[in-house]
Amino acid sequence: MSAEMQAEISAEKNQTTSRRRGGVGFGIFTLAMLAVFIGLGLWQLQRRAEKHALIAALTERLASPPTALPPASQWRALTAADDEFRRVRFTATYPHLPDAMVYSAGSAVREDISGPGTWAFLPALLSSGETVAVNTGFVPNTMQDRGVEDRAVARLARDQQVVLTGYLRFPEAAGLLTPAENPDKRLWFTRDHPAMAQRLGWGKEGSQVAPFYIDLETPVPESGIPKPGPLDVHLRDDHMQYAITWFALAAAVAIAFAVWLRGARRASAVRS
Repeated sequence: MSAEMQAEISAEKNQTTSRRRGGVGFGIFTLAMLAVFIGLGLWQLQRRAEKHALIAALTERLASPPTALPPASQWRALTAADDEFRRVRFTATYPHLPDAMVYSAGSAVREDISGPGTWAFLPALLSSGETVAVNTGFVPNTMQDRGVEDRAVARLARDQQVVLTGYLRFPEAAGLLTPAENPDKRLWFTRDHPAMAQRLGWGKEGSQVAPFYIDLETPVPESGIPKPGPLDVHLRDDHMQYAITWFALAAAVAIAFAVWLRGARRASAVRS
């Protein structure tokens, strides 16, 4: 066998080995992509089941009759997963303490609220001595008085016992792009009532501040401002759409690999 033929055979072997390695690598990559896409699709189906369970739980809580506010001894055991949106009723007094406003571009849980405005937060003092922050309702942008005496919440009765009905809510955490609060206007951009309480002295003289706040449902003030009201939670459920997308991508990858493999086999048959 001549040196030229040996070189051709060696080159052909090298090409065959390279093609095999490329095929194995492409096969491994395809399997990895299939595992990722199928895993993401299954994860979305799991999220969908969890979302449906959450929607059912929230719907039940919102439709249930109000119960007594849990005593302070049970507050630390309350969690957002188990107690968010529970309806409660209790008697409290609005003391003469500063209010706080939380900016809002609208509401995802109030069908009667649209457009920008603020949520008016006030501390409510329980007969047992603890303080509960209350979101007393919505104030439209056109009515956001900034004076100490003429703010809308200043019109609410103070130092008088009132029966409040509302929903248990838990504080929000500020995001990276959330503006800082404005202390001069007592304006916040997240429902962070512990920060409000610390800044404005709601828990002074040793009064314990509840780790939750109340979204007020009733009573509605005579002026209608601030505007409390019932909640109607609508959670987005796009998980099936996402799952179908991931499964479709997995199918596309599998089809692409099958087409490539068929072409590679045809080319190998022609060469042989």
